[in-house]
This record gives sequence, structure tokens and C-alpha cells, in this order.
Amino acid sequence: MSCDPDIHHRRSVRLGRYDYSQNGAYFITVCCHGWKCLLGRIVSGRMVLSSFGRIVSAEWERTEVMRPHVRTDSFVVMPNHVHGIIMIEGKRGSRGTLPRAPQSEQFGKPTSDSIPTIVRSFKAATTVRINRNRNKPGEPFWQRNYYEHVIRDEDELYQIHEYIRTNPIRWAADTLNRTND
Repeated sequence: MSCDPDIHHRRSVRLGRYDYSQNGAYFITVCCHGWKCLLGRIVSGRMVLSSFGRIVSAEWERTEVMRPHVRTDSFVVMPNHVHGIIMIEGKRGSRGTLPRAPQSEQFGKPTSDSIPTIVRSFKAATTVRINRNRNKPGEPFWQRNYYEHVIRDEDELYQIHEYIRTNPIRWAADTLNRTND
């Protein structure tokens, strides 16, 4: 199925002309489809991974192994979502500059080592492995989109590190906690 922009009006949550393949730090959140708690559970403020959560964790760690310009930083698997920091490093060009429009990813034209391509690959790889284990081929495992935030400075990086580190402790108050729904 092709995308007809006159019919399909998908709004992007990305910054309009930002180059998501340039050097920088990016905070990523990916949620399970329907916010189902399939990745594990919180016990005494600590995350206990399910078999699906272990697959997700292992695939996140593979991200930097597969991509020479990408490093993964703080990361946590929660019962129904994942938070992590992805650093794109060592590419030519400067960090945080806005339009290098020719490098910007366009629908149907992925850009190597860009945040959209990295997240899409992560979601695809985990979905295939998890669906094979649960014998549900073709069923969605992740929400359709994901949340990303361009980390702008060291203070913000520190705050996000702390947010990720303490996320399991705050699970009872988390807006993504659907265990009582």
C-alpha cells in the first residue's frame, strides 16, 4: 500500500526540518501496542523482565554493535514501554544545527543511522522475534509511532538519565501504567 498525501494525513511528531541523522543525543520512548504490560513487571521498585522484555533489552544493546556511529546510553525496559538515549557520534557535520534538508529522512526514503531508521529497525526486529515466540505473526507489538526528544545540553542529559534511572521506582504514578485499567 502506498502513501497518498492527499488521502493519508499522518502528522509527524518530529521537528519539521531537523536532520535526525546528525550527531547528537536523542531521548526515545517506544510503547507496547495498547499499552499492554508484556515486557515484565515492577517488583519492589525494580523491573523484572519477561521473556519479551529480555528480547527487547538484547536488541537495544545490539543497536550500537550494528551501527558504527551510534552509541546507546541510559536505557530501561518498563512493563509496557521502553525509554532510552541514543547518541549519534562521529559523523561529519555539527551537532544540533537545523536544516540540512537534503539529509532529512522523507517518507519511503530511509536515511542510514537516522533516529527514524534506528527506531524502525529496533521495532521490526523485536516484533518479529516476539511474535514468533507468542505465535502471533503479523500482529502489532508496538504502538504505531514513538516519542523522541532532541537532548540540547548536558543539564538536560543529566535530567533524562535520572528520569530513566528512577522510572521503575515511580511506576505506580506513571501515566503509562495501565495495570489498573
